[in-house]
This record gives sequence, structure tokens and C-alpha cells, in this order.
Amino acid sequence: MPDQTFDLIVVGGGPGGYVAAIRAAQLGLKTVCVERQHLGGICLNWGCIPTKALLRAAEINHLLHHLGEYGFAADNIRYDIAAVVKRSRSVAKQLSSGVAHLLKKNKVTVIDGHGRLAGRNTLSVEKDSKPVATLTAPHIILATGARARELPGLEADGKLIWTYKAAMIPTALPKSLLVVGSGAIGIEFASFYRNMGAEVTVVEVLDRVLPVEDEEISALARKSFEKQGMKIITSATVKGAKKNADNVTVTIEAGGKSTDITVERVISAVGIVGNVQKLGLEGTGVKVDRTHVVIDAFCRTGEPGVYAIGDLAGPPWLAHKASHEGVLCVEAIAGLHPHPIDWTNIPGCTYCRPQVASVGLTEARARAAGHEVRVGKFPLIGNGKAIALGESEGMVKTVFDAKTGALLGAHMIGAEVTEMIQGYAIARTLETTEAELIHTVFPHPTISETMHEAVLDAFGRAIHF
Repeated sequence: MPDQTFDLIVVGGGPGGYVAAIRAAQLGLKTVCVERQHLGGICLNWGCIPTKALLRAAEINHLLHHLGEYGFAADNIRYDIAAVVKRSRSVAKQLSSGVAHLLKKNKVTVIDGHGRLAGRNTLSVEKDSKPVATLTAPHIILATGARARELPGLEADGKLIWTYKAAMIPTALPKSLLVVGSGAIGIEFASFYRNMGAEVTVVEVLDRVLPVEDEEISALARKSFEKQGMKIITSATVKGAKKNADNVTVTIEAGGKSTDITVERVISAVGIVGNVQKLGLEGTGVKVDRTHVVIDAFCRTGEPGVYAIGDLAGPPWLAHKASHEGVLCVEAIAGLHPHPIDWTNIPGCTYCRPQVASVGLTEARARAAGHEVRVGKFPLIGNGKAIALGESEGMVKTVFDAKTGALLGAHMIGAEVTEMIQGYAIARTLETTEAELIHTVFPHPTISETMHEAVLDAFGRAIHF
């Protein structure tokens, strides 16, 4: 490809990069997207989407083994793990092809290769160490994402010790599994493998699972996971791992005592590191802090004309945050004066069983910030639709400012709460108070009615519990 000049270069075709490229094209900017592996990025190809396909299979497996609760009976229930994985990969491939179509539809040029800054307003592109193109543009967005962090002594080998990628394509289901880390990634894999029949142990260095969530929600999640048969060890660290022929013996230290456990496979889910290597950042004004690029409210780096979005630019490490940053960044470039992101308005979702979702401040963080709070809670056992579905485990919790009535945060655990949390996210974005929420009519019978009741409870007005 000959050298080319554009209005905007986007490096990375993940949920931040491809969305930024499409929005730029919509605004009339001549745009090129440089992607070295898969359009759609880690999220679409090896993260958000294929894991949900796997978790759907685990949910079905769970239901098939509890048919008696719904008046059904079936014998010889079994699954084919190869077919489960194949469907997951097929879903990812379908959506990746869809991204390619969207970029083409919006007349975004796509170049296959690795991009590196090569001077002011310039990006060189290589593929297999061979030059592909030299691109120039007044604006360059870096959207190269992140990769799994590895613990010393627990480096992934793809056979016995897995990262998320190997965990998504097992050739056989391990009988026993250790998951190191209980954030969203770790807990989702723990939930998948447990619901498919594996014996699962989760180790967490902090004092509770899902540590970014409200403490009450974390406690309910742990209780549910342990009821399902998971073994959970908190305030614990992995001190070493010995690989055997077809299993791993891991030394875990907790409460001043060391314990060895032997499992067939280990999943390391201890966070991510930004993909800042080989981007040509040396000698530029781009600042890197703990593997992530430092940006301002409009995604600008310290280098004129260079921006960073998504996982590369730090937490929260969420695909929807990356997409929103992509749009925000491009609209700022185009002079549309967008509003900066309020990070507390970004919802977080964990697709374990039961699901967990939240937005805004936890009760503890609200109090620590100096708010006088009013807290409302409503259990799913008090909801008709949840009972009818056989999904009455969980609750909704709301946190309000007692003086202003502002919704400070909302936290949910239970069936399909990842679909419901957006209601509270909209409420926070609109700066809704308890008055508007109380006077909102929620449809019956739906699980969403628990959201209304949790608001009512915060002000002493709950009806159904």
C-alpha cells in the first residue's frame, strides 16, 4: 500500500478503536484503522462475547440438571465440551465479521498490521516485520488494549496454567480447577467450570470476592458460590506452583499457614497490563503509569495529536467504557464539545450465577466521601416474576444522599440484573432523585419491580416486603 494521508488514524480495532473509527467517519473525517490481529479486539474475540456464550451453556447445563423443579424429567443428560467451545468461537467469528462490515459500510480504511509512532503525526505499519505503509494524520488514537497480568511463578503455559484465552478453549473439562483472582474474569470462569461440573477453588488476596462490589453484595455472592460447591479462600496468596505430569500442586498461604492443593488446571486471573510496548512512545510526551497511558478528560496524552482510549488508558477496564471514550475522543477532535465521562456513571457487570451488577458508589464509599446516606434493599424472594422463574435468589440495594435525594449508587445480585442495571445508570446520568424514581411506573410482573421497591425501601415506603 502506498503512503497515505488521513484526518485520523486509529491504532487498534477493539471496542474502543472500531467505534472511534466509525464515529469519526460519521463526522466526515477520513479515517484509517490499523489492527494487527482481530477486528473486535480481545472483548469480541477472546473476552466479553465468547465467555457469555460459554456461560449460557453452563446455565443450560444447570437447568437441565434441575428439571424436576419445573415438572420435567430427563435421563442421561450429557454435553460435548468440543461442541460448546465450537459454538462460542462461532459466535465470536460472526460478530468479528460484523465489525469488518460496519467499517466497510462507513468507508473506514482498514490496514492489517502493527502500528508504531514514527514522528509527529506519523505512524509506520508493519506486518511480520515487513513494512506495510507509512500513514500521516493530525490526530492518532491509540487503542491497543491490554493483556493478562502474570504472577511470578505462575506463568501461563497454555497446558496446566491458563490465562483467559486457554480457559475458553478447553479440549476436555478438568475435574478440578484453581482460579487465582476473584474479579469479574476469575469469577465468571469459576462459575462456568463449576456449573459444568468441575470442582472449583477460588483464591483471592483481598478479604472478599468481587472486591470492587458493595460489601453486602460480595457477601451474598460468596454465600451463593459456596452453596453451589465452590471452595473460596480469601486473604490468601499463592506462594508457589509445582507442575506435575497432568496436574499442578499449588502452595497457598492464608492466616499464617501454608497449604498445598493439587488441581488439574489453574486459571490465573489477577488483572491486566496495558499494551504499551512497541508503540514508539519513547521520546514522545506520552506518559505511562503502571503500564497504562495517562490521559486527560478528553483522552489527550502529553504528546500533541496523540490520544489513548480503552484498557490502554487505565480503569475501569470495560468494553463499554472504551467505546464511550472512543466517541468522546473523536467528538472532541471534531470540535463538538462533548461532556467528559463521569466514571461513577459507568455500570459494571459480572455474568456469574447469580449475576452481579452495579453503578455508582458503594455504601462504604458513599459514607467515606462524607455523605449522609439512606439505604434501601429489596430481596428477589419478594418478587412474583422471580419466584415464577425459579430465580428468587438475590437482592437489589440502593444508596441515596439523605439530604438531596440523589441516587449515589445501586447494587444488584440475581437473575438478569446485568440487563436491569442500565435503568439506574440512566437515572444517575439524568441526575435523578428519589422523587422521580418513586413516581416511575414499573411494569408488572417483572424482576425490575425490585428496583422500584429498593428505592421505596430507602425512604420507608416498601410495599411488598
